[in-house]
Amino acid sequence: MTDSEKIVSLKNARNKTKEAKSKENNETKQPELVYCSFCGRPNTKVAKMVQGPGVNICSECTMIAVQYLILEDKLPSGEAQRILDIFWSKINK
Repeated sequence: MTDSEKIVSLKNARNKTKEAKSKENNETKQPELVYCSFCGRPNTKVAKMVQGPGVNICSECTMIAVQYLILEDKLPSGEAQRILDIFWSKINK
């Protein structure tokens, strides 16, 4: 997976036409360096990066936030805990 494939951009998602998307896919681009707005890591050092309007969040910070929200209730469901365990085991390899 290239560094540019690791970035999921939500900026201007509604404004893109099919024509613009196909043109974008056909062009070869330099990998864009994007930093997480929460931890400051670049997209080259994380599994995935999601871009929003003026903000970016890496997969690790996203999972920390999800984990916090789940564990705030003190009783994560078995399925939620399984997903968290799988994610952290893959990240820590």
